[in-house]
Amino acid sequence: MNRHCVSFFALLLAVISSTAQSPSSGASGSSAPAAVEPGVTTTVSPEVAQFQKIEDGWSGAVNRRDQYALELVLSPLFVDVSSDGDVTTRNQQIVQVINGQDKSLYLTQKVITVRMLGDIAVANGTYSLQHKVKGEEVEEKGIFTHVFERVHGSWLCINSQRTLLRQENNGKQKKPAATDSPFHIPFFGKGDKGSQ
Repeated sequence: MNRHCVSFFALLLAVISSTAQSPSSGASGSSAPAAVEPGVTTTVSPEVAQFQKIEDGWSGAVNRRDQYALELVLSPLFVDVSSDGDVTTRNQQIVQVINGQDKSLYLTQKVITVRMLGDIAVANGTYSLQHKVKGEEVEEKGIFTHVFERVHGSWLCINSQRTLLRQENNGKQKKPAATDSPFHIPFFGKGDKGSQ
Protein backbone atom coordinates (compact mmCIF):
# COMPACT_ATOMS: atom_id res chain seq x y z
CA MET A 1 0.00 0.00 0.00
CA ASN A 2 2.85 2.40 0.86
CA ARG A 3 4.45 1.77 -2.51
CA HIS A 4 1.23 2.70 -4.28
CA CYS A 5 0.90 5.95 -2.29
CA VAL A 6 4.53 6.89 -2.91
CA SER A 7 4.16 6.11 -6.64
CA PHE A 8 0.95 8.14 -6.84
CA PHE A 9 2.52 11.20 -5.17
CA ALA A 10 5.66 10.92 -7.31
CA LEU A 11 3.50 10.84 -10.46
CA LEU A 12 1.39 13.76 -9.20
CA LEU A 13 4.54 15.79 -8.43
CA ALA A 14 5.96 15.04 -11.91
CA VAL A 15 2.73 16.23 -13.59
CA ILE A 16 2.62 19.43 -11.53
CA SER A 17 6.29 20.10 -12.17
CA SER A 18 6.01 19.63 -15.94
CA THR A 19 2.89 21.83 -16.11
CA ALA A 20 4.60 24.63 -14.18
CA GLN A 21 7.63 24.55 -16.51
CA SER A 22 5.58 24.45 -19.72
CA PRO A 23 6.58 27.29 -22.08
CA SER A 24 2.93 28.01 -22.90
CA SER A 25 2.07 28.99 -19.37
CA GLY A 26 2.58 32.54 -18.17
CA ALA A 27 4.32 33.64 -15.00
CA SER A 28 1.10 33.18 -13.05
CA GLY A 29 0.73 29.59 -14.22
CA SER A 30 -2.21 30.34 -16.49
CA SER A 31 -2.19 29.30 -20.11
CA ALA A 32 -3.07 32.83 -21.36
CA PRO A 33 -0.80 34.18 -24.10
CA ALA A 34 1.88 36.62 -23.05
CA ALA A 35 0.78 40.25 -23.33
CA VAL A 36 2.41 42.52 -25.87
CA GLU A 37 4.93 44.84 -24.26
CA PRO A 38 3.21 48.20 -23.74
CA GLY A 39 4.33 51.06 -25.92
CA VAL A 40 5.76 48.84 -28.64
CA THR A 41 5.33 50.24 -32.13
CA THR A 42 4.06 47.68 -34.60
CA THR A 43 3.74 47.86 -38.36
CA VAL A 44 2.24 44.42 -39.00
CA SER A 45 -0.16 43.34 -36.31
CA PRO A 46 -3.78 42.73 -35.46
CA GLU A 47 -3.81 46.23 -33.95
CA VAL A 48 -2.89 47.84 -37.28
CA ALA A 49 -5.69 45.90 -38.99
CA GLN A 50 -8.14 46.84 -36.21
CA PHE A 51 -7.32 50.55 -36.40
CA GLN A 52 -7.31 50.49 -40.21
CA LYS A 53 -10.92 49.31 -39.98
CA ILE A 54 -11.70 52.23 -37.63
CA GLU A 55 -9.95 54.71 -39.96
CA ASP A 56 -11.88 53.27 -42.92
CA GLY A 57 -15.11 53.85 -40.99
CA TRP A 58 -14.02 57.42 -40.30
CA SER A 59 -13.14 58.07 -43.96
CA GLY A 60 -16.38 56.44 -45.10
CA ALA A 61 -18.42 58.60 -42.72
CA VAL A 62 -16.80 61.76 -44.10
CA ASN A 63 -17.17 60.64 -47.72
CA ARG A 64 -20.86 59.67 -47.28
CA ARG A 65 -21.60 62.73 -45.11
CA ASP A 66 -22.83 60.31 -42.41
CA GLN A 67 -23.26 62.10 -39.07
CA TYR A 68 -24.09 58.97 -37.06
CA ALA A 69 -21.06 57.00 -38.32
CA LEU A 70 -18.79 59.95 -37.53
CA GLU A 71 -20.19 60.15 -33.99
CA LEU A 72 -19.26 56.47 -33.53
CA VAL A 73 -15.59 57.27 -34.24
CA LEU A 74 -15.05 60.70 -32.66
CA SER A 75 -15.12 61.22 -28.90
CA PRO A 76 -17.17 64.09 -27.46
CA LEU A 77 -13.74 65.34 -26.24
CA PHE A 78 -12.28 65.23 -29.79
CA VAL A 79 -9.91 68.00 -30.90
CA ASP A 80 -8.60 68.19 -34.46
CA VAL A 81 -5.57 70.19 -35.58
CA SER A 82 -5.62 70.43 -39.38
CA SER A 83 -2.55 70.65 -41.58
CA ASP A 84 -2.97 74.43 -41.80
CA GLY A 85 -3.33 74.86 -38.03
CA ASP A 86 -7.12 75.17 -37.70
CA VAL A 87 -8.38 73.68 -34.43
CA THR A 88 -11.88 72.18 -34.43
CA THR A 89 -14.01 70.09 -32.09
CA ARG A 90 -16.15 67.04 -32.74
CA ASN A 91 -19.29 69.15 -33.14
CA GLN A 92 -17.57 71.46 -35.63
CA GLN A 93 -16.36 68.44 -37.63
CA ILE A 94 -19.89 67.01 -37.71
CA VAL A 95 -21.36 70.35 -38.85
CA GLN A 96 -18.80 70.50 -41.68
CA VAL A 97 -19.82 66.99 -42.78
CA ILE A 98 -23.57 67.67 -42.53
CA ASN A 99 -23.38 70.98 -44.43
CA GLY A 100 -21.62 69.20 -47.26
CA GLN A 101 -20.81 72.47 -49.03
CA ASP A 102 -17.71 70.91 -50.59
CA LYS A 103 -19.13 68.13 -52.81
CA SER A 104 -15.63 67.08 -53.91
CA LEU A 105 -14.52 66.23 -50.34
CA TYR A 106 -13.01 62.74 -50.28
CA LEU A 107 -10.76 61.30 -47.54
CA THR A 108 -8.61 58.16 -47.45
CA GLN A 109 -6.40 57.13 -44.52
CA LYS A 110 -3.83 54.34 -44.18
CA VAL A 111 -2.54 53.22 -40.80
CA ILE A 112 1.21 52.59 -40.67
CA THR A 113 1.89 52.06 -36.96
CA VAL A 114 -0.08 51.61 -33.75
CA ARG A 115 1.21 51.95 -30.19
CA MET A 116 -0.95 50.40 -27.48
CA LEU A 117 -0.74 52.08 -24.07
CA GLY A 118 -3.46 50.35 -22.05
CA ASP A 119 -6.76 52.10 -22.79
CA ILE A 120 -4.97 54.61 -25.04
CA ALA A 121 -3.73 53.89 -28.56
CA VAL A 122 -1.73 56.12 -30.90
CA ALA A 123 -2.14 55.46 -34.62
CA ASN A 124 0.15 57.05 -37.21
CA GLY A 125 -0.39 56.90 -40.93
CA THR A 126 -0.78 58.68 -44.22
CA TYR A 127 -3.82 60.40 -45.65
CA SER A 128 -5.10 61.89 -48.87
CA LEU A 129 -7.78 64.59 -48.77
CA GLN A 130 -9.40 65.89 -51.92
CA HIS A 131 -11.28 69.16 -51.39
CA LYS A 132 -11.82 72.64 -52.77
CA VAL A 133 -9.73 75.64 -51.80
CA LYS A 134 -10.97 78.99 -53.17
CA GLY A 135 -13.11 77.15 -55.72
CA GLU A 136 -10.22 75.05 -57.02
CA GLU A 137 -9.99 71.31 -56.41
CA VAL A 138 -6.77 70.25 -54.62
CA GLU A 139 -5.37 67.01 -53.27
CA GLU A 140 -3.69 67.28 -49.90
CA LYS A 141 -1.33 64.45 -48.92
CA GLY A 142 0.23 64.11 -45.52
CA ILE A 143 0.69 62.16 -42.34
CA PHE A 144 -1.56 61.93 -39.31
CA THR A 145 -1.37 61.08 -35.64
CA HIS A 146 -4.63 59.95 -34.05
CA VAL A 147 -4.96 59.31 -30.32
CA PHE A 148 -7.74 56.89 -29.36
CA GLU A 149 -9.28 56.05 -26.00
CA ARG A 150 -11.06 52.78 -25.26
CA VAL A 151 -14.57 53.62 -23.98
CA HIS A 152 -17.06 50.84 -23.18
CA GLY A 153 -15.15 48.41 -25.42
CA SER A 154 -14.96 50.75 -28.44
CA TRP A 155 -12.15 53.02 -29.60
CA LEU A 156 -12.96 56.74 -29.91
CA CYS A 157 -10.56 59.30 -31.35
CA ILE A 158 -9.82 62.07 -28.86
CA ASN A 159 -7.11 63.92 -30.80
CA SER A 160 -6.09 64.28 -34.45
CA GLN A 161 -3.05 66.05 -35.87
CA ARG A 162 -2.35 66.27 -39.61
CA THR A 163 0.87 67.42 -41.28
CA LEU A 164 1.38 68.03 -45.01
CA LEU A 165 4.18 66.25 -46.80
CA ARG A 166 6.94 68.53 -48.06
CA GLN A 167 6.48 70.08 -51.47
CA GLU A 168 9.03 71.35 -53.93
CA ASN A 169 9.27 75.09 -54.68
CA ASN A 170 7.34 74.83 -57.96
CA GLY A 171 4.24 73.74 -56.02
CA LYS A 172 4.34 70.09 -57.08
CA GLN A 173 4.53 67.44 -54.43
CA LYS A 174 7.96 65.94 -53.89
CA LYS A 175 8.04 62.39 -55.24
CA PRO A 176 9.70 60.12 -52.69
CA ALA A 177 12.40 57.75 -53.84
CA ALA A 178 11.59 54.04 -53.72
CA THR A 179 13.30 53.68 -50.34
CA ASP A 180 11.90 56.87 -48.79
CA SER A 181 9.09 56.67 -46.30
CA PRO A 182 7.18 59.47 -44.60
CA PHE A 183 8.10 57.81 -41.28
CA HIS A 184 11.37 56.68 -39.81
CA ILE A 185 10.58 53.44 -38.07
CA PRO A 186 13.54 52.07 -36.10
CA PHE A 187 14.91 48.83 -37.54
CA PHE A 188 13.00 49.38 -40.81
CA GLY A 189 14.93 52.34 -42.20
CA LYS A 190 17.25 52.05 -45.20
CA GLY A 191 20.31 52.28 -42.92
CA ASP A 192 19.25 49.28 -40.89
CA LYS A 193 18.86 46.79 -43.77
CA GLY A 194 22.34 45.36 -43.38
CA SER A 195 21.65 44.14 -39.85
CA GLN A 196 18.53 42.16 -40.74
